[in-house]
Amino acid sequence: MNVVEIVFSPTGGTEKVADIIGKCWNENPAKIDLSDAKADFSKYEITGQDMAVIAMPSFGGRAPTVVIERLKTIHGNGASCVLVCVYGNRAYEDTLVEMEDAAKECGFQVIAAISAVAEHSIMPQYATGRPDEADRKQLIDYADQIAGKTELVSTIPGNRPYKKAGGAGLVPKPDKSCVKCGLCAKTCPVQAIDSVQFIADSKKCISCMRCMKRCPQNARKVNGMMVSVAALAIKKACSVRKENELFL
Repeated sequence: MNVVEIVFSPTGGTEKVADIIGKCWNENPAKIDLSDAKADFSKYEITGQDMAVIAMPSFGGRAPTVVIERLKTIHGNGASCVLVCVYGNRAYEDTLVEMEDAAKECGFQVIAAISAVAEHSIMPQYATGRPDEADRKQLIDYADQIAGKTELVSTIPGNRPYKKAGGAGLVPKPDKSCVKCGLCAKTCPVQAIDSVQFIADSKKCISCMRCMKRCPQNARKVNGMMVSVAALAIKKACSVRKENELFL
């Protein structure tokens, strides 16, 4: 089976989940990186014989707007697809239905959807180390259940209209240890970081935290007080381990 992983994974957790699933059907799936700000995604033509794994993180219960816009330019051509929403153990809310609407709009046939948990990109004390071995086994089982399925998914949880999207909120900034290597600006999925002072434009930043994850000097930080307040606000929701879910 030809498998194409269409993935937005700024800090790596979503890609890990997508790989576990995709490699169950093909050891070397093709990949489309939705985090590439310079890519022309309209050039991608998925064939009707392909299986697509469309994976992205949930940001505050919604799919990242810029990622949905990029996805919509890809030509699905009737290919079967599995939607994968990855979240940091709080809630994914309307992310999957938003992904479903976008996938249908660009010509994919949605046959299944998965919500999966990965380590929180801003507050790693939540869902630390996930996806773990238990997650891996469960996701492989999901892939086995999906294999060979042709009928459309019956029900995906979420609301239409979607909940209101939140703002970026936490915008990483360089500290004194920054050596101005430029990696943060080069790899920013929305090109929000200038290439001189390496300051992020708060209007463009989507708080994906890739710049923090990729910085070789660990020189980019978010406001510690704001993180502490945010962590406290979601502590109750994140304190109990949430399990992955499969929708067929």
